[in-house]
Amino acid sequence: MQTQKILFYAEAVTLAHVARLLALAQTMDRGRYALHFACADGYEFCFRDTDYTRWRVDSISSQQFLGALAAGQPVYDEATLSRYVEADRQLLAQVRPDVVVGDFRLSLSVSARLAQVPYIALSNAYWSPYVDVRYTVPSLPMTRVLPIALADPLFRLAQPLAFALHARPLNRVRRKYGLPSLGPDLRRIYTDADHTAYMDVPELFPAHDLPAHHSYLGPVMWAPPIAPPDWWTTLPDERATVYVTLGSSGQGRLLPLVLDALAPLPVQVLAATAGNIRLDHVPDNARVADYLPGDAAARRAALVICNGGSPTSQQALAAGVPVLGIAGNLDQFLNMQALVRAGAGRLLRADRLSAAAVQAAATAMLDQPPYARAAQEIAGVFAQTAPGLSLERLIGQLARPPR
Repeated sequence: MQTQKILFYAEAVTLAHVARLLALAQTMDRGRYALHFACADGYEFCFRDTDYTRWRVDSISSQQFLGALAAGQPVYDEATLSRYVEADRQLLAQVRPDVVVGDFRLSLSVSARLAQVPYIALSNAYWSPYVDVRYTVPSLPMTRVLPIALADPLFRLAQPLAFALHARPLNRVRRKYGLPSLGPDLRRIYTDADHTAYMDVPELFPAHDLPAHHSYLGPVMWAPPIAPPDWWTTLPDERATVYVTLGSSGQGRLLPLVLDALAPLPVQVLAATAGNIRLDHVPDNARVADYLPGDAAARRAALVICNGGSPTSQQALAAGVPVLGIAGNLDQFLNMQALVRAGAGRLLRADRLSAAAVQAAATAMLDQPPYARAAQEIAGVFAQTAPGLSLERLIGQLARPPR
């Protein structure tokens, strides 16, 4: 059987963009597909025990990305995206893939079209122009000086202009290469592709007037290929377990506060630092590692506390476990909005966080069964999805004929 060459292309500004593509690649039939993977350095541990053809490409640093989000500034300027386009074109010419699957590599909106390579963009459904959301002011400089009751309506008033400013660099690059503008809506920038696949379920993020080139894959989950720590098999079963991980998106500094808030509760805590914070003190009821197998940790837990982003939230919901999200950036607020609406989550603001608020929310979620029941219902929905098979069907529809 002739194989098709698939290039997975991650914009490695956070672990999630690399991990989700890895999770999908691991499901692919190696008898049918030759797999190539492009991302920046810094994620080598993720590729342990894989044999994909690796291509190292440039990305802005996580620090630059997270700094731009925190400041409410455009993540990319025109020069950076132009540089990305040229790097993409060189790689596409070298690999000659039959299809490219991108996660937040916005420049593929230009480079894949110029190379005439079918392009599948992965996105969360809350960034779709066809999914209705309510925008909440994220953690921004304005929220440090204004009460949320004032900052929130000001943010919604300014949101269309802010989206237009964030969309402008890619639109300028598109015009430079003879492609039409995508307009001022940032959601079109994030989802422009030959086919856009949402790593979510419509039960949480229902769409309206969805075009044929947009579809749902279902949740895409990944756990690092690492052995559990030595204490993993010695944990007692008498007390409820809370799994805490604030990820790589900026909330790691809040981990000591969260652990201290949980210290008086009759729970055992499993915490992952993502390697981005050093703890001077660990409460007696907590066990800490840089990384934990998140899927297994969620299955052991009665509650997951995270930054509200989709990767860990989906691991929790797949295990039927509710989520306490401590959100900072807009992506996290949008994701948690659906979980709160479904009754499977509660939301706390990272820029207003207190130990008392964490303790009260965690206690309420552990004591009130409806949170767990809602999460278990969502777990049933997740179990009906097959993201890898859905992606293979898309590839079959879009890819060049096998060589």
